Amino acid sequence: MTAIWIHPFNGIAGDMTLGALIDAGVDVEQLRTDLGRLDVDGWELKVEKISRNGIGATNVTVETNEGHSHRTAGDIITLVEAAGLPTRATDRAVAVFTALAEAEGKIHQADPASVHFHEVGGIDAIIDVVGTCLCLEALDVDRIVVAPVAMGQGIAKSAHGKIPNPAPATVALLEGVPVKGLDVRVELTTPTGAAIVAALADAFGPMPDMVISASGFGAGDNELDEHPNVLHVVLGEGVAHSTEQLVVLEVNIDDLSGEYLAHAVTQLLAAGALDAWITPIEMKHRRPAATVSALVEPHLIEPVGDVLLKETGSLGYRAHGVDRRAIDRTIEVVTFEGHDVRVKVTTNTAKAEFADVIRAAVALDRPARQVAADVEAAWNVQSTND
Repeated sequence: MTAIWIHPFNGIAGDMTLGALIDAGVDVEQLRTDLGRLDVDGWELKVEKISRNGIGATNVTVETNEGHSHRTAGDIITLVEAAGLPTRATDRAVAVFTALAEAEGKIHQADPASVHFHEVGGIDAIIDVVGTCLCLEALDVDRIVVAPVAMGQGIAKSAHGKIPNPAPATVALLEGVPVKGLDVRVELTTPTGAAIVAALADAFGPMPDMVISASGFGAGDNELDEHPNVLHVVLGEGVAHSTEQLVVLEVNIDDLSGEYLAHAVTQLLAAGALDAWITPIEMKHRRPAATVSALVEPHLIEPVGDVLLKETGSLGYRAHGVDRRAIDRTIEVVTFEGHDVRVKVTTNTAKAEFADVIRAAVALDRPARQVAADVEAAWNVQSTND
């Protein structure tokens, strides 16, 4: 699995992301050819090597004679989907513009599909986003991990006049994402950069366990005295046993019945917990009780914690960090007697997904354990033939 670590220690913008990925080894001419499949004219992609505070970086500029843009999210998504780009690149680009539309709709209290983009609807922003997604595909990136995102402060200019820095759309997009504030009165993170993070990141935190294969720096437009205005990306192959930094949230409860405890676990999983469970315990006065626990990624502590408090009625919860080492796995599909059953495959095992097994077993009127065994045997034959 190819992973990329994005390090926005001085913020992130669309052109910085595109520049960093080009710097990591993307063929610019092939990128221009692929971008040419978009039904937009009057633009040119300018790529040059520059230095920011002594760090060599790639600076990307989209030169266009387009005036003020009034494209909607729907216009841009239609444009992207009609270009015939690789499926994953298309899906990623659509996800970014969808995230932007939802954030703008929230701020302007409007239907996301009908929101008129200004800065983020111009040709330059379209090229930045679609180009970024094409670069991720060219580098065959499967997993995206992002470090805390730096944010400036003060006042910034926009199509609506002067607005707070970071922009309201940027803040809305980065809800639930780790950020850090810098004492810099420059817009370090733009809405486009925030949307790339919000829509495409698979995880947040330090560099993942991997064997580094490439790295790159993308330059921002401003030269800053305090920090090099660059975005850093590191590309590598994930190791078989990667370590993730996760958090366990837990409460002790002695006044809920089993039905409500089970419902709490269901809601925790629905809120994004990676796992949730109940442990029988004994509390003061020897009262039988239970600990309700949830395993979460750091950026989901607050939303999952809110669900934990709401569903248990607890006045607070404990949180402690844990390291999880997980074997890389893939999901493959076996069609078994007309029913698609997912199979989770690792280097050591292949196990049919229980929910799919149950659906197939009920439809076929077969014992679930037999269906699981037959599916796993079919996968073994299929993988051997491949």
